[in-house]
Amino acid sequence: MSSSRQAKTEVRELRIIGGQWRSRKLRFDALPGVRPTPDRVRETLFNWLQAWVSGSRCLDMFAGSGVLGFESLSRGAHSVVFIDEQARVVARLRDQAQSLEALNVEVVRSSAIQWLKQKPGLLFDIIFIDPPYGKDLIADILQDVVAHCSSSARIYIEAEKALDEAVLPSGWAIEKSKQAASVYFHLLHRVER
Repeated sequence: MSSSRQAKTEVRELRIIGGQWRSRKLRFDALPGVRPTPDRVRETLFNWLQAWVSGSRCLDMFAGSGVLGFESLSRGAHSVVFIDEQARVVARLRDQAQSLEALNVEVVRSSAIQWLKQKPGLLFDIIFIDPPYGKDLIADILQDVVAHCSSSARIYIEAEKALDEAVLPSGWAIEKSKQAASVYFHLLHRVER
């Protein structure tokens, strides 16, 4: 298809709300499935995570705009791996990382689950999971993700409906959860045995 016939994708902006890059704008392409986490949800999430972000190794699965990973870096995370399947999303994430002069960033074009399966032993302290809505992926994702969690890891899940505790892997529980408009968000942690 010629470039004159391709639909032009709208470029939108959102801001980082805390840390060294506070008020810096992130640009993202308004592509199907890219739903940036709203400011007030991020504010609550990072209040929940404040004890764990500094020095953490983060994984932003289904990265989209990348706002959760960049917000983590802004607040002192050691590193972030961004994963997304869409080439334009990956290109934009790389541009954002360069624009922010972000260190310890890896941007991967892949299925998040396939990538994890190729990285046995790789551990993260914070994992952000915001999969495409309407595909019921969370239960399967959680089963694969827990093998990549450090001992004090937190898993953040954003979804279109409340999380059913029946999908939680053994040894994990919902630490916090909340709803903001049509967004349900949850923070999971390991249960002491």
